[in-house]
Amino acid sequence: MALTSNDETDLLIPLFQGSSENPRFSTFLERLRRRSQADYVSLILRMGDGSHTAIADSYAGFDMRQRALESRIESPFDLDRYLYDSLRPGRVYSIGELIDHDPIARSDRNRRMARLGIGDERVVRITGGDGYSAWLLMARARECTAADSALLSSLVPYVAIALENLVAMGRDRLSARVNAMGLERTGKGWMLLDADARVVAADPALTRFWQAHCGAALRPGERVLGLDLAAERKLAAAAAEMAQDRTLPARPMLLRSDPRVEALLVPADDAEALAAPALMALCTLPQPHSNHGAERLAEIFNLARREAELAMALADGQSIAEAAGRMGLTLETARNYSKRLYAKLGVRGQAELVKLVYESSAVMG
Repeated sequence: MALTSNDETDLLIPLFQGSSENPRFSTFLERLRRRSQADYVSLILRMGDGSHTAIADSYAGFDMRQRALESRIESPFDLDRYLYDSLRPGRVYSIGELIDHDPIARSDRNRRMARLGIGDERVVRITGGDGYSAWLLMARARECTAADSALLSSLVPYVAIALENLVAMGRDRLSARVNAMGLERTGKGWMLLDADARVVAADPALTRFWQAHCGAALRPGERVLGLDLAAERKLAAAAAEMAQDRTLPARPMLLRSDPRVEALLVPADDAEALAAPALMALCTLPQPHSNHGAERLAEIFNLARREAELAMALADGQSIAEAAGRMGLTLETARNYSKRLYAKLGVRGQAELVKLVYESSAVMG
């Protein structure tokens, strides 16, 4: 059954817009239910194949779980899910087909379905290359028709595209969140600027820092506020140059002196984006050591807690005497700690100690 022009407008457009809805695909499912005059339509999405994989279930029509709860029976569709993986992708089934060999199970299922007001149902499996499986399900009080099966079959390739886009966007969002979290914990932030040195985008950590410490917001389409005139001109010149020549080497720049914010300006490599960035400014943000730094260092290198605290103090540039005073130790005790510390870490002085500490997870936020 080919989709009509009305179907393309009423079903496909809501389908492709449905990933941004909450619940997802709710408009598409409701229109499919009305189009088919079904009592219940559901789209089940499962990521992966493990026993702990996430399952998202969107539906239109009556609340099957609530009706099952009120009837004091288990939802047949939940019980049927162990059968779903056996469905051949793209083919429309009645679940009853899969239990025809067992008249007792078929009779029991039909009885439970009748108590829920369901006389017939159709389900089709949809699979994709992105590690997901999905099932589009339709149920009604009266018998389903060949037209119902044909409509579901016609929708399969479109639903597959919509789900592949949803899965890809979800992974991109996850990757972006993880990248932002990693940069923030290492005291870095970034912003993209166009050829006029206007903000294209900025990561959350830098955005929050700029608002809190520089007295301005990083707004897309606007210049970077909170810079002095010299820094503003230098940044504008770099943006113009890097927009013209994306092979230029990265260059450092001091954006602000108070608070001190240094940046490495790098030509952007995506010149074909809709809002084409000219450069990325990778910024270092003032960041105190984590309160858990000594604890982490002790665990990683099997140090005593006080030895780890001394290591963090020395890595911060304190002398043995300064560290001893702040830790409430005698100078002799601090020296003994430092000797044991250097021996355990295999370093030959404070310079190597600093390098080791700053390459460890102890200094991460």
